[in-house]
Amino acid sequence: MERRPNCMNGGDGPTSYFQNSSHQRAGISAATAFIQDGIAEELNLGVILHNNDVNTARNSFAIADLGCSVGPNTFLAAEAIIEAVRLKYYSKSSPAGTAAALPEFQVFFNDQVGNDFNTLFRSLRPDAGYFAAGVAGSFHRRLFPKSSIHFVHSSYALPWLSRVPKEVRNENSASWNKGRIFYTEAPGEVWTAYAAQYAEDLRSFLQARAEEVVIGGLMALLFPFSQSENSSDESRLSRLFNLLGSTLVDMAKRGEIEEEKVDSFNLPIYLPSSTEFKALVEENGYFSVVRTEAMPPPVTGAVSEGFARAVRMNMRAANEGLISNHFGSQVVDDLFEKYEKKLIVDSTSDLLENSTGEATELFVLLKRKLNSCH
Repeated sequence: MERRPNCMNGGDGPTSYFQNSSHQRAGISAATAFIQDGIAEELNLGVILHNNDVNTARNSFAIADLGCSVGPNTFLAAEAIIEAVRLKYYSKSSPAGTAAALPEFQVFFNDQVGNDFNTLFRSLRPDAGYFAAGVAGSFHRRLFPKSSIHFVHSSYALPWLSRVPKEVRNENSASWNKGRIFYTEAPGEVWTAYAAQYAEDLRSFLQARAEEVVIGGLMALLFPFSQSENSSDESRLSRLFNLLGSTLVDMAKRGEIEEEKVDSFNLPIYLPSSTEFKALVEENGYFSVVRTEAMPPPVTGAVSEGFARAVRMNMRAANEGLISNHFGSQVVDDLFEKYEKKLIVDSTSDLLENSTGEATELFVLLKRKLNSCH
């Protein structure tokens, strides 16, 4: 499974990400105000578009949505960015508003090569008001020419690692993650391996974006994060992952799947702390952090049957590809039916309600510096 790209369920059927991403949509909607404020306060159109000459060929504004999946959430984000740029352009306080024509907009939708781009573009409105293109490939490497992107957006994709740390699947390693699929209830060595892989991946991500984003360009990132600085994370998402792991363990004990299969399966996901993320941005040196907002989960509720089913479908839409690849597609229906029941009856299910209002998601706005520290 190492380095296998993970993609959300394609199509628009009942188990698709298209139909089961309301949590993500609510989060993107909540972050829209931060994006619009950031564009109004931090984006200098006159500088980044080089629009002193109205005939310049660079009178276009390029947006990249990284980890776009199949929509329609990605369109919501793109349209919010474009509307904010238009408002900025027409603002009396913007020199660009009187110096040149409104730029044309180009939106690049990026995800792994296995992403269902067909469904994505079938749901794109013909009157969207921008030019759209798909860009397949990992965002842990370069995707665009140097200094060609003005705004980068990514929601809920950054915690996905480029691979599972190889140590956690090696039974001769101190980091072997036997009987678990996540790191937050594992020995410290497992968390260390995951943290190291995340740091490697984020360094690659930031370096690639540093080359692609124009000076003064912005990058808006929204992702689940950890309030803990170590492996003791007890966020709602961590509990949901661990509950999925315990469901697989139960199935192995009943002989429904092989125990060895469970021991060798790990989710390629890491939830960084705010401190951890900011330290890696500072280490990179090409971006300044201009805004951070810790947000509560956009969708909450008691663990009723309806809520449990919504969680089950969202988790299935995001993880079915990995599970089918490892265990076989024949186990998927049974696994997630058992998972839903476990959500309802598990003794810790009350903790999933997040009644304390704990922040679980982090919005970060970065700006490409005029000069780096390197």
